[in-house]
Amino acid sequence: MTEMVVAARTPAPAAGRWGAAPPQELLERLKDYGQEGAFAFWDELAPEERDRLIRDIESLDLPRIDRIVRCSLRSQGAPIPTFEPVPESSVSTVDDRTPEDKERWWRRGLRAISEGKLAVVLLAGGQGTRLGSSDPKGCFSIGLPSRKSLFQLQAERILCIQKLAAQCTDAPGSTVQIHWYIMTSPFTDEVTRKFFETHRYFGLEPNQVTFFQQGTIPCVSHDGRFIMETPYKVAKAPDGNGGVYAALKSKRLLDDMAAKGVKYVDCYGVDNVLVRVADPTFLGYFIDRGVSAAAKVVRKAYPQEKVGVFVQRGKGGPLSVVEYSEMDAAMTTEINQTTGRLRYCWSNICLHMFTLDFLNQVTNSLEKDSIYHLAEKRIPSVHGYTSGLKLEQFIFDVFNYSPSTALFEVLREEEFAPVKNANGATYDTPDSARLMLLRLHSRWVVAAGGFLTHSVPLYMTGVEVSPLCSYAGENLEAICSGRTFHAPSEISF
Repeated sequence: MTEMVVAARTPAPAAGRWGAAPPQELLERLKDYGQEGAFAFWDELAPEERDRLIRDIESLDLPRIDRIVRCSLRSQGAPIPTFEPVPESSVSTVDDRTPEDKERWWRRGLRAISEGKLAVVLLAGGQGTRLGSSDPKGCFSIGLPSRKSLFQLQAERILCIQKLAAQCTDAPGSTVQIHWYIMTSPFTDEVTRKFFETHRYFGLEPNQVTFFQQGTIPCVSHDGRFIMETPYKVAKAPDGNGGVYAALKSKRLLDDMAAKGVKYVDCYGVDNVLVRVADPTFLGYFIDRGVSAAAKVVRKAYPQEKVGVFVQRGKGGPLSVVEYSEMDAAMTTEINQTTGRLRYCWSNICLHMFTLDFLNQVTNSLEKDSIYHLAEKRIPSVHGYTSGLKLEQFIFDVFNYSPSTALFEVLREEEFAPVKNANGATYDTPDSARLMLLRLHSRWVVAAGGFLTHSVPLYMTGVEVSPLCSYAGENLEAICSGRTFHAPSEISF
């Protein structure tokens, strides 16, 4: 390990309750895992700094972290398994669905929701840094006529589905409640909670929303040693969006779901403006197929699009996701001669459905294997920014463990408008997502017999339909038929 060099510091004050040397028992534990370097600055620390260092180290699950670091480093450079295109039988394509299929799945999903069998998990640990905001991404407004945040749009879609489920089954509206589990991070937790409180949970009942934090894990050097962010603090980073599984398990939230009668779990990322939260059609399809896991997918826009795609790991193996960087150029452009389309075309868009039984099983499997993805990053340290490794799990890692997986194609223009980059970038910006939503909702209004007027070209604007009025374009005739709306504007009750 590289020798640590620091600038001269003022001599430490009196030794304090720890004495002149680090606590022997804790030092020996660190030595057992090759991490005694965490005490390299001990002699230079003030008593309160020593206390902070001790508390920081004692908060770490050293055996678990050591297992994760060793297993992850050992897996580095392992050969990538061979993979095949996803079998056609595993995919429900838009073209293959009949109106009868969609109606059956919609009603089946609504019935399951009315019976309390669906929970929703939202991945909301990210900040809007690339959007020019330090707030959680979910607090961000993309500039819709309503000025609603991503959190509000999603909360109102849940409210709409609860109402539709109650109407579908003749159940009183108050008895249909979808529980929303929202994963935050140490950087977004407090602000997210306050945002919901300030906005009175956007009309949801406070007791149907549960916040929980994803875990963090130390950043390490290339030989697995802890990087010190300060002389008395180990550098740490969130454990990736796949940390949701360990967090659900450790916080006993899977048990909480079971106690509520939940059977199915809808899981998605916060930054998709068009996400259909708790989609009854997807849920009905999932139940119909009887699989452990499912994912919504879109076709790749073009061969070089830098997205992860679903594949089959070996002949007859599980479906899983491979990153764009794992595929050679020939595979990204390979054509299915029968269909004339890309062989590897099903893009992962982080819209997933699982059975609760599967989540209970897979959380144990992930913990047992302890293999995390290694991301080389510039890590803040006592030496300034230094090259090191962040360890992460990805949300799609669980598909490797699923005994049965089904894919459900959706149209990009209807269900996938990510917000990842600031305006001015070439794709996935607030402006591009806003236009996608306005265009989609404008089509809904016209289909329901409404008319639009506009003072700028229609391709640059449109109308917004409140989720409280319609979830996916249904039930708009009474509001829109024969009426004219000026774009841009919001249509609400």
